[in-house]
Amino acid sequence: MKKIVGLTAITGIILVLAFAVNFTPADNQVTAQTTPFPSREKVISVTGTATTSVEPDLLIITFGVETQEKTAKQALEKNSQLMNSVVTAIQDVGISEDELSTSRFNIHPVYDSYRDESGRYTQELIGYRVTNSISVETTNLDLAADIIDSAVGVGANRVDSVYFTLSPEKQLQIKDDLIGKAVLNAKSKAEKALSPLNHQIIGVKAVTLSEFGMPPPIPLFAGDFAMAQEAAVRAPTPIFSSEQDVRTTASVIFLIGSN
Repeated sequence: MKKIVGLTAITGIILVLAFAVNFTPADNQVTAQTTPFPSREKVISVTGTATTSVEPDLLIITFGVETQEKTAKQALEKNSQLMNSVVTAIQDVGISEDELSTSRFNIHPVYDSYRDESGRYTQELIGYRVTNSISVETTNLDLAADIIDSAVGVGANRVDSVYFTLSPEKQLQIKDDLIGKAVLNAKSKAEKALSPLNHQIIGVKAVTLSEFGMPPPIPLFAGDFAMAQEAAVRAPTPIFSSEQDVRTTASVIFLIGSN
């Protein structure tokens, strides 16, 4: 009798262990197969574009004076005299002090390299060079040629760049206008694509706006001392602005449904 009870107890343990072994993997399998129901939303993703041509309203000219003398003091004094003359000249043609800013100023030694009697290369300090560049930013585009000619005429020996671009205010105005047009363009594309499919737009799920597609400024003139000297002796500099293409995009995900 005791043996039967002992066997029953052992059998019970075996059955419990078997239960654990047989059903634990099944539970894991069920869990692994359980996934959320897929979204039942019907959508269409479209990218709309908008482009316009605009006249630039900002002129940026960068030019300066470069001088070299035996001492840093001499180079700086000569540079300052010439730069003061340049500033006065461009103010005389209609540029205000608020439209002027220093873009670069540096002083550095100048060395002459040569080979000595022993055949080794050596360097000798021969002077100091001072470079002082200023930028003019004005909305009076018609002054471009006058600014360059007047500056070069009194001592500016660097005309680094001339750009026509858009002012921040005009950029913002154009951006606001183009965003709306780009979204409407996306909607028009979606409607044309859905028409033969017997579907229509019933809502908007998401809108993604791209960065404003500002074109790079238009460089019209860049030069150094030789080019500046040439400009000083030739006829008045002809400079004309041109229209710039501005572009932006908008990606829209529309919710759609059957007609």
